[in-house]
Amino acid sequence: MSVHNVAGPAGVRWIAQPPHENLRRGRPLLPPDDPFYQAPSGYHHAEPGTVLRSRDVELALFGLIPQRLPATQLLYRTTDMDGQPEATVTTVLLPPGRNMQKPCPLLSYQCAIDAVAARCFPSYALRRGALAIGALAQLELVLIAAALAQGWAVSVPDHEGLSGRWGAPCEPGYRILDGIRASLDCRRLGLSASDPVGLWGYSGGGLATAWAAEMSAEYAPELNVVGAVLGSPVGDPGNAFVRLNGSWASGLPALMVSSLVEIYPELGRVLHQHLTDKGSAVLSAVRRMTTASGVLQLAKTDMADFVGPPLDQILDLPEVQYVFNDIRLGRSIPAPPVLMVQAVHDPIIAVGDIDALAEIYTAGGAAVTYHRDMLSAHALLHPMSAPMTLRWLTDRFAGRPLTGHLVKTTWPTLLNPTTYRDMARLTVIAAKVVAGRSIGQSRLDSLTRWARLRPVMRGSRTKPRVESPAFPSISQNAPSLCADEPLNIIEDTTR
Repeated sequence: MSVHNVAGPAGVRWIAQPPHENLRRGRPLLPPDDPFYQAPSGYHHAEPGTVLRSRDVELALFGLIPQRLPATQLLYRTTDMDGQPEATVTTVLLPPGRNMQKPCPLLSYQCAIDAVAARCFPSYALRRGALAIGALAQLELVLIAAALAQGWAVSVPDHEGLSGRWGAPCEPGYRILDGIRASLDCRRLGLSASDPVGLWGYSGGGLATAWAAEMSAEYAPELNVVGAVLGSPVGDPGNAFVRLNGSWASGLPALMVSSLVEIYPELGRVLHQHLTDKGSAVLSAVRRMTTASGVLQLAKTDMADFVGPPLDQILDLPEVQYVFNDIRLGRSIPAPPVLMVQAVHDPIIAVGDIDALAEIYTAGGAAVTYHRDMLSAHALLHPMSAPMTLRWLTDRFAGRPLTGHLVKTTWPTLLNPTTYRDMARLTVIAAKVVAGRSIGQSRLDSLTRWARLRPVMRGSRTKPRVESPAFPSISQNAPSLCADEPLNIIEDTTR
C-alpha cells in the first residue's frame, strides 16, 4: 500500500515499520485510557488501511475463561463519514493449523456493539480480564471460533470507531474495509492481498456489515470481497426508533439517540432545546451503559416522557427527519453477493424494512439471497442461521456459482434437520470455548455435501415456489424459508 506522507522522515519510519508490542498479561485498560488507541503524530498523512501499531493480546470468554486463540490487534488509519482521518482498532485471529502455502480466506465479523460505552468495543470486551458485563460482543465469541474452525482468518473491527458513533452512516463500512486492508497488509499475519474476503454481522453488526457491502465498490475496489451476510441489518433505524419506543427494547433506540446527537450537531441542538432535565440526565447516563444494561434499565421507557412538546411533533422536525433519512441503508448497491437473514416475526427489526431493503438491492442489480424465517425470533435466529451462513460463505470462498449447489427446502431453520446436524458441530465448538480448549479445525464440508444431495433424494417434496426478483408477494405474513437462491426469495409452500 502506497503512502502519501508529508510528515517528514520520522513519520515515514512509523508508517513503514509500525511498532509491535508483545503479549502483556494483566487487566486491560479501557480504550480511552489505553495509549495503544492513541494515533501517532502525523498518522493522517497515511493512506486508509495503514497499520499504525500492533500488539499481541489474550482473549477470554466473558473476560474470565482464557482462550487458545492467539490474537493480534491493529491500530490503523481510517475515515469518518465526513472524509476526515481517524484511527480505530481491529482484532485479528488466525485459524489453527493454518497451511501457509495456501490462500487463507479472511472473514470480517462485525459484532453487535449497539452502545456508545468503550467497554462494549470488541477490542476490549473480548480480552482476558475485561470488565464488560452486558457487552454483546462477549456472546459472539463462539461464532468467531466457528469461523476459525472453518480455516478462515477473522478480523473483528471496532466499527463504531473510538468514540462509539453508533448509527452513523457509511463510516462503519469504511472502518470495516480499512480493517480488512490493515489485516491483509500486516506482514506478521502472513495474509495476502489476493485472499478472498467475506463479511458477516447480525443486528447492529448486520447494519455495519451492510454499510461495508454498500461502500466496498467505491471505497475499496481492490479488495476481493466475495460475499456479505447481513443478519437482521436494521434497514431503517428511524422506523426502528418509532417501533421500539416504549417497548421492552426501548433502551436500544435511546442508546442510538445518545450517539446521534453527537454525530449530528443540529439534531443535538434541537433535542436539547426540548428535553426536560430528566431527559437530559437519562441521555447522558445512557452513554455510559453497556447494551444489556441499557436495555434492562430503560425497558418500557417512553421518550415522550422526557420532552416538553409531543414526541410526534419533534419527530416531524426537519432536523430529525434529515437524520432519519441520512442513516437509512440503501444509498448504494452492494457489489458482492449478499445473503440477507431476517425473522418474519422479529419484535425488534420489522421484516417490512428488510423486505424494502432487499427490493432496493435487487432492483439495483445486486445478487441477493434472502432468507425470511417464519419461526425464529430476533436473538434466536443468529445462532440458528449460523450453519446456513457458514455454508454460504464456504461456497463464496470456494468460488462456486450462486446458481449451483443450492440447498432448497420448504422448512424454516428450526425445522430443518440439516440445521441440527451442523448445530451439533457448533455445540462442540461452544463447549471447547467454554472449557478454554483448542478448537482445532472442524469444517462443514462433509455435511454440506450431504445436504446438497438431499433435495435430489427428496424429489418433488422439495420444490419451493420462487418469486420474481421484484418480490411481488412479500408481506409480513408471507414468510419464506431456508434456501440459497440468488436474486430471488423462496417462500413457504407448506401452508
